[in-house]
Amino acid sequence: MLARTLMTLMLLFAAVGISGPATAADRFIILQSTTSTENSGLYADLLPRFEADSGIEVRVVAVGTGQALRNAGNGDGDVLIVHARAAEDAFVAAGHGVARHDLMANDFVIVGPASDPAGINGMSDTAAALRKLAQAHAAFVSRGDDSGTHKKEQALWRAAGLEPQADGDWYREAGTGMGATLNIAIGMDAYTLTDRATWISFGNKLDHRVVVEGDAALQNPYGVILVNPETHPGVRARDGQIFIDWLLSPKGQAAISGFRVHGQQLFFPNARRTN
Repeated sequence: MLARTLMTLMLLFAAVGISGPATAADRFIILQSTTSTENSGLYADLLPRFEADSGIEVRVVAVGTGQALRNAGNGDGDVLIVHARAAEDAFVAAGHGVARHDLMANDFVIVGPASDPAGINGMSDTAAALRKLAQAHAAFVSRGDDSGTHKKEQALWRAAGLEPQADGDWYREAGTGMGATLNIAIGMDAYTLTDRATWISFGNKLDHRVVVEGDAALQNPYGVILVNPETHPGVRARDGQIFIDWLLSPKGQAAISGFRVHGQQLFFPNARRTN
């Protein structure tokens, strides 16, 4: 009789979804991230190493930097990795983030068709190249999506004394991610701005190539931020901080440095804590 009662209870618990206590495998955090780190393959290489060390799963939401900041500002995430310094600082100043730490960097490049109708191939002065491009009315595709890359592009146009409008002439806005924007630019024989990591990883280059690079204005720093648990009580702050500490540690920085695509290093670690 006792055995039958125990069996009945076990079946009842299974039917209503009652389970035992959570295990280490149930531990996870949500990482709100820019798309370039995801699309490059960095996380596929990096996160299994962290998960093996910590037992914490990292679930990535890869969107443009602007959207990642908005998501985290709504409390939908535990950690941010993005690349728009002014917006990152504003996020922390508004109380949404605990602190912003330097994590790694690479650079942006302008890519364009081999025919190079703007005559900018080989230039390293980005402002001068953009002025030539605008003067020639050579087709240019902007991401137009409030991503970190889009914010950088807008800043570069302003530095060149220009503010092009998407009016259907030579300057177009894709309103989409980096890979899709590259596909559009290549299909139109147009120029575009991309982070170098995405370009190296991109498989549909056809005759497009890097035409402008090497300007200090094209530097692309990435920051990592813990979402503030005081502002957003649902944040998994302890495990989020464990992840950040691992990224900034010698082991995490070495993993970032060692990541290669086609033999090329995509991200350069530059960890620095902000107290």
